[in-house]
Amino acid sequence: MSRILDGRILLLVISSLTNLRSTKVLSEWKKCGDQECETAMSRVRTTTDYLGPDCRYLNFKAGEEITVYSKLSRKNENLWTGSKGKDFGYFPKDAVKVEQVLIAEEVEVLTKETDFLCLHGDKYTFE
Repeated sequence: MSRILDGRILLLVISSLTNLRSTKVLSEWKKCGDQECETAMSRVRTTTDYLGPDCRYLNFKAGEEITVYSKLSRKNENLWTGSKGKDFGYFPKDAVKVEQVLIAEEVEVLTKETDFLCLHGDKYTFE
């Protein structure tokens, strides 16, 4: 009886960890200006204030400029990635207006686990 209970507890723990892991990856695909996602795709102007749910998101006030480097695709297509000064993160595309397109042709690439990490000081962590 004890072995069955231990097995069920182990399955519950594994299931919980699997569910937590799946929430960390926002999408398995993204669109970029190049294979390495290093080329700026566009410049946008924020149309509203935005405060993201965790450290992976870019916070901003209306009227700020963001340089876009990637756009999540297939799943969560509403999230783009960009920088504002030295801050970098995800933000909803509906909160910005495109001012200048820098790359007309987008390349779809697989995301990496490091795409969804938070930078705290000199180390990366998942939220």
